[in-house]
Amino acid sequence: MKCPNCGRKDIGKIGVNQYYCWTCFIELSVTNGMIHTHQVEEDGSLSSLDDLFDEDHRQMTAEQ
Repeated sequence: MKCPNCGRKDIGKIGVNQYYCWTCFIELSVTNGMIHTHQVEEDGSLSSLDDLFDEDHRQMTAEQ
């Protein structure tokens, strides 16, 4: 799996279908083959970053 933001594979699993990119510090979740990106805020809440990426870029593929 590659991060849709930075393109690196430095991804750690933090839960069921939940991942964290150690390079750009965003949280990723996967639902129905679609990667959803989130920024972790100071208070621990998540803000969606999905609007920054087109759907083709967020789609899971076999090589990811």
